[in-house]
Amino acid sequence: MKPRVLIIVTGDPRTSPRPSEAVRIAAGVGAWQKVEIAVYLRGEAVRMLGEPPAGLVDEEDFFQYWPILAEFSQPVYAQKNAAALRELGRPAMAFKKFPTANWQN
Repeated sequence: MKPRVLIIVTGDPRTSPRPSEAVRIAAGVGAWQKVEIAVYLRGEAVRMLGEPPAGLVDEEDFFQYWPILAEFSQPVYAQKNAAALRELGRPAMAFKKFPTANWQN
């Protein structure tokens, strides 16, 4: 059994480069095929699921690595009750809704 890595993304991709960096890291680590990667988008980070995700900081990295992440057999998880999820429209990739965890920022 491969080790598992969960990457939790909470930043707003419209104002911070961290969400696209998280996608780049997830795609890079997952490409090794030595670990299973899962990504959990929380809060404003769920905006990355929209189509097209225009207006994001570091759009080039996002568009380069998001398709790689989509190829992994692990789903992308999104916070079930995130306000941004209601504004999403048509998603750019498949995802699973996941309940809110009681994590602190």
